[in-house]
Amino acid sequence: MSKRYYWFFAILIGLVPVAYSQSGNPFSPTIFAAPTEVRSADGRPGPLYWQQRADYKIQVSLDTVWHRISGNEVIYYTNNSPFPLDYIWLQLDQNVLKPGSLGSMEYNSPFGRWSGGFKQGGDSLGDVIVVQEGKAYRPKSFVNDTRMRIELERPLKPNGGKVEVRINWKFNIPLFGVSRMGALKTEKGWIYEIAQWYPRLAVYDDVHGWNTLPYLGQGEFYLEYGDFDVSITVPRNLIVVATGVLKNPAAVLTRAEINRLAQALKTDSTIHIISESEVGDIHTRPTGTGNLTWKFHASNVRDFSWAASRAFIWDASHWDNILLMAVYPKEGVAVDSLKEKSPGWEKVVQFMRHTFKFYSEHYYHYPYPVATNVGGIVGGMEYPMIVFCSVKSRGQALYFVTDHEFGHSWFPMTVGSDERRYPWMDEGINTFINFYSNDDYYGKSSVENRLMTADTIAHWMKSDWNNQPIMTYADQIVPMRLGFLAYRKPAFGLRLLKEIILAPGEFDNAFRTYIRNWAFKHPQPSDFFRTIENYTGEDLSWFWNGWFYSTHVLDQSVDSVKTDTTHTLIYLSNRRGLVMPAIVKVTYESGKEQEFKLPVEIWFLGDKYTMRLNEHEIVKEVVLDPNHELPDVDRSNNEWILKK
Repeated sequence: MSKRYYWFFAILIGLVPVAYSQSGNPFSPTIFAAPTEVRSADGRPGPLYWQQRADYKIQVSLDTVWHRISGNEVIYYTNNSPFPLDYIWLQLDQNVLKPGSLGSMEYNSPFGRWSGGFKQGGDSLGDVIVVQEGKAYRPKSFVNDTRMRIELERPLKPNGGKVEVRINWKFNIPLFGVSRMGALKTEKGWIYEIAQWYPRLAVYDDVHGWNTLPYLGQGEFYLEYGDFDVSITVPRNLIVVATGVLKNPAAVLTRAEINRLAQALKTDSTIHIISESEVGDIHTRPTGTGNLTWKFHASNVRDFSWAASRAFIWDASHWDNILLMAVYPKEGVAVDSLKEKSPGWEKVVQFMRHTFKFYSEHYYHYPYPVATNVGGIVGGMEYPMIVFCSVKSRGQALYFVTDHEFGHSWFPMTVGSDERRYPWMDEGINTFINFYSNDDYYGKSSVENRLMTADTIAHWMKSDWNNQPIMTYADQIVPMRLGFLAYRKPAFGLRLLKEIILAPGEFDNAFRTYIRNWAFKHPQPSDFFRTIENYTGEDLSWFWNGWFYSTHVLDQSVDSVKTDTTHTLIYLSNRRGLVMPAIVKVTYESGKEQEFKLPVEIWFLGDKYTMRLNEHEIVKEVVLDPNHELPDVDRSNNEWILKK
């Protein structure tokens, strides 16, 4: 949509001052919570901003005979808030898979995306021990679906008070766990993709206190940052990849594999740590008998996930000393005749190199030392330093799902928004940056970007998909509308800000300011909106109101044109509730063309506007939005042609 226009401040003629009968005044101020010393009026964290911290030490075992996980953990929780806490809340995400869970009631199709529950599903908890001020005790607790409240014997002190929670737990691995984890049987063995697998602290913040919205399936996550030390014990013939850095490679890898990983950090090419022909070879595993324990450390992350299989082909490369890896079964390799036009997983590491370079150079440098893409049953899901993508994906679809899931390394893994309430703050913003990455990689041949044209967005805005606002909480969005309301509509709205509404470069600079200010913190929507407004100096209430908080649509029209010997009057209307700048192309009988961009302020006094041209030529044609850059839902009234 990028293009230069003449800004045209036309004379207002004969306006009706109050003419917003359909929607009220679109320029009413957006109502935000009053700024505080925690969250400032200009969108930054305030001088008294605080955030809780949760560190984890976890030991877990994978039983590949019964497909079962069992583990124990210690949670080290720090209360940085100014308030004492009488209790704490944990999340037990596996309970969404229990029969009769709240999630199974809302998304009750056994074959839907958020399905996967089964008779033996859910967490089985063992001992829960609290250690507080040197005293260990068994607390009173209350489990309600995917939430667990632990009562403390004494209040947890504010401003740095600490408590330990020790828990034993186990669960049976679902084959398809709410589209975000599961197990896939391949020719060479099972692939386990493990997520939402350990009891974890809910977020306590300055906006909602304890964030205890249940995990139902569609709404994703809101998590505290911390450090993880995780030991994963598996059969000797399995390869494990995970969030974080492998701390004991000599104990779980061969000397050849260690050397190949070191080589991958020195070349732009793809290095096979374990090639297709080596999969299952006993020489790819350290000599000896019995299980192996893989130890990982991750610093300042909001979650931890992992995968294990004996079927993995393992590729690696790097960008800017970041170790980039892909693991996948032979089923992920494209057939030779299609590798050029529709590559498979053998190309993923090179896709990753583009993704990490593009986002790091344009927005914020990737903050972690490693990233791994796992090919398995999960269609696409993101976690810190590791993502799960469908092993069946090929070609542009494989590039896009790789790029999209790793785009989440920035939103919400770095900028830690509340996904369960505001899915657009990660999915929408991520889809926005994905558009430019796709364009950079594929140019006009990008299939995915064809879904992000103004006409496509307008088509969806006329449909039932637009019957809820973007600001709707994730689990309250009708599932068929999720892709539009959480992904494409907010992404296209940010494109409008970047390419049409704001001056060139302004949105990008404001956007980078938002990322820097809120990296590893918890922004709210108002923090994003205020950052953009304060940096650019623009009051964008009309845009937030119309695009994010309403279901209004855009319909601009050319009503008529009158010409005399001294000037031409062009009568424009904004027929629906959404307002936008107007882009007007005028063609004269002489063949001369002019294009004007009228600011959104032309609609301040009503939904009618008269544009005056002081040209001594006869106007032949007037067209609104000639290049189809705005999501106008009715283009039949966008054109006026002189009748002969």
